[in-house]
Amino acid sequence: MASVLITGTSAGIGLATALTVARAGHTVYATMRNPARSPELAETAAKERLPIHISTMDVDSDSSVKTGIEAIYREAKHLDVLVNNAGLGESGSVEELPLARMRAVMETNYFGPLRCIQAVVPEMRQRRSGCIINISSAAGKIANSPSGSYAASKFALEAISEALAQEMISFHVRVAIVEPGIIDTAMARRVKDQPTGPEVYPQQRRFADLFAASLRNPAQPSVVAEKVLEIIDSGTMQLRHPVGPDSEPLLAWRRSMTDEEWVALHGASDDVWYERLERDFGMEIRPRI
Repeated sequence: MASVLITGTSAGIGLATALTVARAGHTVYATMRNPARSPELAETAAKERLPIHISTMDVDSDSSVKTGIEAIYREAKHLDVLVNNAGLGESGSVEELPLARMRAVMETNYFGPLRCIQAVVPEMRQRRSGCIINISSAAGKIANSPSGSYAASKFALEAISEALAQEMISFHVRVAIVEPGIIDTAMARRVKDQPTGPEVYPQQRRFADLFAASLRNPAQPSVVAEKVLEIIDSGTMQLRHPVGPDSEPLLAWRRSMTDEEWVALHGASDDVWYERLERDFGMEIRPRI
């Protein structure tokens, strides 16, 4: 069985992935910023006697990642799999979202995985074995307002993952990108419930309506966790893995349009936008009155 490091395991996809992977018999090293504030994983692991070791690690911090992974290596001796899951979401127009919040998204979603990758790759390369799984998003291939800062971080993560895969293949280290669609997590529900003030850009309100419609029949974090386990166990060399009921349809929808058609649609009037999405996806997106 594999030794698996998973970041961002306090809730949502990370929590589900840690439990799913451990229940399959793998040894999980689960990290989060503050384990004391998120006891659910520890409680479940103790109740089910799962091979889960929880530790503190902040992927935004060079020193935290260095000391955290060094401590895991002292216990695990080697790591077979790294799952970069820790993530941060922000919503807001390019004009209005403060640069500090944009930087925070990039720090967690892009530089966070890079810190962890650089900490584990030398040992994997020398051992000529390993697997790095980066949790991206359908937003790693699709840019929508008002999630431009989030999409930018995931586009960057996908680009560096693709380059990493080219570097690692001759050392028998696998790289996989997981691209969830809209999953029922706290992050998705914050998008749905995003408050809107005086409307300069209607995209924020409309995007919230899209998330609300999707979350009426929500996909659970477990679907992403099962995909991660499948990648670990299968030995697949496939790079990208859309997951969830709407990920591949969303990606195909984007591919069906030119850049200019895509921009025009999302800059169009409410009537045009709602009508097109409801026609293409077969669900009611306009807010219920």
